[in-house]
This record gives sequence, structure tokens and C-alpha cells, in this order.
Amino acid sequence: MSVIDNYLKPHAAALTLRQERMEVLGSNIANASTPNYKARDINFASEYSKALDGIGTLVTTDPMHIATSTGGSSEMLYRQPISPSLDGNTVELHVEQLQFAENATRYEASLQFLSARISNLRSALRGE
Repeated sequence: MSVIDNYLKPHAAALTLRQERMEVLGSNIANASTPNYKARDINFASEYSKALDGIGTLVTTDPMHIATSTGGSSEMLYRQPISPSLDGNTVELHVEQLQFAENATRYEASLQFLSARISNLRSALRGE
């Protein structure tokens, strides 16, 4: 099963990270007029390399160890505004909308790549 996991892992990891980033960017857009709200983002490249290398994954070797959660484990960063507002809000709507649209496009591309990989696996299993 590890061969199939390795075959699908890059695109599955990308989808998960893109989905997390979509939620963060959506939250930024929703809070564009909230005083003192600080825009957040995920460094996709570093989080993606961590996901593929397994860096940061804790292994429990004893039943007494505390299990860790892997969901929502991406490191959150603060976005530096180009022109900060007077109310302390660092969300720049045009930047967030651009990032959201780019991320959505890349999410769709990752989804299509993953779909193609699954289709190739099905063809191989049928002997085509």
C-alpha cells in the first residue's frame, strides 16, 4: 500500500494545504473591516516540503505517549501590509482576493492532477 501512498501523496498533501490556506484567506477577507485584525497566511512551500518529508511528525512509541493531532498543524504567519490602516487592521482586501483566487486555481489544478493519477491507477488495475 505504501507504493500507492507515495504515488498519491504529493497531490493529496497539496490539496490539504490548499484547503487550509483557503480557510485562512477567507477568514482574512471576512475580517477586512475588523479593527486590530491581523491578516494571517500559510507559507505553502515550506509546509508542503514538511508534508512530503514527514518533518515535524511525532511518532508515539509507547502507549503512555501523548498522541498529537495532525489536522490544522500548518504554521501560521502574519502578513505584512503594504499600507497599514489606522485602525490596526492589516488586511488589504485586494491582496487577499488575489491570493484567494490564485490559491483556488492551484487547488483546482491539484485536484485535476490527483484525479488523473487515480484514473491511471484504475486503468492499471483493469489491465488496460
